[in-house]
Amino acid sequence: MAHLNTTWKHIRRSPYQATAAILIMTLTFFIVSIFAFVFLGSSKIINFFESKPQVTAFFKDEAKQENIEALEAQLNSTGKIANIKFVSKEEALAIYREQNKEDPLLLDLVTADILPSSLEISTVKIDDLSSISDTIKKSPFIQEVIFQKDVVSSLTSWTNAFRQIGIALVAIFSLVSIFIIVTVIGIKISQKKYEIEVMRLLGASMWHVRWPFILEGIFYAVAGAFLGWIISSSILLYVSPFLSSFLRGIPIFPIPWIFFLELLGGEIVLAVILGVISSYLAVLRYLK
Repeated sequence: MAHLNTTWKHIRRSPYQATAAILIMTLTFFIVSIFAFVFLGSSKIINFFESKPQVTAFFKDEAKQENIEALEAQLNSTGKIANIKFVSKEEALAIYREQNKEDPLLLDLVTADILPSSLEISTVKIDDLSSISDTIKKSPFIQEVIFQKDVVSSLTSWTNAFRQIGIALVAIFSLVSIFIIVTVIGIKISQKKYEIEVMRLLGASMWHVRWPFILEGIFYAVAGAFLGWIISSSILLYVSPFLSSFLRGIPIFPIPWIFFLELLGGEIVLAVILGVISSYLAVLRYLK
């Protein structure tokens, strides 16, 4: 309790330095939260597209049932297939009629004989789409393969880029935060040099002197983590209706509250680690 009282006095007597330390920590954990949300959203988007038919293979009219089953068996043997669905000519006609039910003229022009049967295929990993598409094209019974390779590749590339940028920014701001707290606590120690010397002469142990400064660093980090989490979560909740409308059909929202709580818990743990590291570096450097 004595250490906590001393820590609070240190913070209260230098509000500007404390505010600077908390602000840089808030910015650091705001970025951590934002990229955690981006990571969650991108994972859900990729999972959504991985669960959908990503390759559609249209059969020639001469393809027989045994040819279709042989191709299915060949694809399943690769271990890369998540789901295969066969769409017959009649089912294709039913889908066509549902999509064009408001235009009777189009309905009259199309019969089941005109539409090809097809396989709708999704892979376990989105990176496997190219090889599966190449395998299908080799079949002599395939008329056409629809595979939007550029869209899938762009989605994967952008997701990986965002994750790498996020990790880099978090690392940079974590280092900046450590530097700021080391500087702030170093200034505090320099200002209390005479007081510390008196405590040492009176028999205070080195750890008795160090603990208030270490607790001060932890306080700055935890306060910044909580504020960064509050701000980022509030922004996300505010823009959720707009993002839901923009990403219509992709089940990202609502984000479970357990995720927010897990994120807060993880950030507090990270904050304690950063606070201990930075304040300990400060006392090692300035308290000898």
